[in-house]
Amino acid sequence: MASATDLPPIVGEVAIPAVKAARSRGGREGRTRLSAPLTGLLWLVVGIYALPLLWFILSSFKPGSELFSYPLSMFPREWTFQGFFDAWERVDFARYFLNTATVALVTTALTVFFSACTGYALAKYNNKGTRLFFVCILATTMLPTEVILNPTFTVIRDLGLYNSLAGIIVPSVLTATGVFMFRQFFLTVPDDLLHSARIDGASELAIFFRIMLPLSRPILFTLAIFSFQWRWNDYIWPLIVLNDPKSYTLQVALRSIVGAENIDWPVLLGASVISILPLVLVFAVFQKYVLNADVNAGLKD
Repeated sequence: MASATDLPPIVGEVAIPAVKAARSRGGREGRTRLSAPLTGLLWLVVGIYALPLLWFILSSFKPGSELFSYPLSMFPREWTFQGFFDAWERVDFARYFLNTATVALVTTALTVFFSACTGYALAKYNNKGTRLFFVCILATTMLPTEVILNPTFTVIRDLGLYNSLAGIIVPSVLTATGVFMFRQFFLTVPDDLLHSARIDGASELAIFFRIMLPLSRPILFTLAIFSFQWRWNDYIWPLIVLNDPKSYTLQVALRSIVGAENIDWPVLLGASVISILPLVLVFAVFQKYVLNADVNAGLKD
């Protein structure tokens, strides 16, 4: 008597794996054909964005006589570091780096903390008051910064913060962008996680600091990078608030290099390149937290 293993295979059982393999090969070939033009398009976009930055950096290594000589060239014909040396001697980078770093670090820490607290409250404590408050916060994004400069300056002056670094820090602590980012993230965290923690006896502060804040680490670092960049490159508000040259931030101090009638371009380019080095360092250190963001870390089904 023939067993089941001795019987010939059914035609359908043989055809189905073959069809699946053919479809898989067709899908891979289609994705391969599509990936080539998309990759080329992405490299084109990268080139468009990178070209001005490369031109700016390479121009800082050119002598002044070569910057505006025709025909223009991308790469320096004569490499020189004189612009960097002159910029380092003319600009008190130690003082201005310290002022700018103080403003950027303090503002970033406060921005991340208060944005996380506000976003968590708006996401997990739903009532009409919090919703209205969230709408009011979002409405601030519709106002151009120039519109609120005058009333903000009046408040800072009346508080006695004019011509101080605190006058730059205080108005920049809470941003609608940061609150929105944290609120949208906390909405994706299941409420069951909070209920389980409350059943285990965790307090509201413990839930926030020991569970929710660590989970939001990708958003935290992303906002920290953006906030540090905003405050480091801020120019208009420090220019209005600060009057003492000893309190200038780096961007305001670089303005002093620009003369009334002429501009020392090699020095200005060298000083500008030096001023962006901390930003590059910050991104290099924290980029792994942003690019490897895992918003489901710590959660179980």
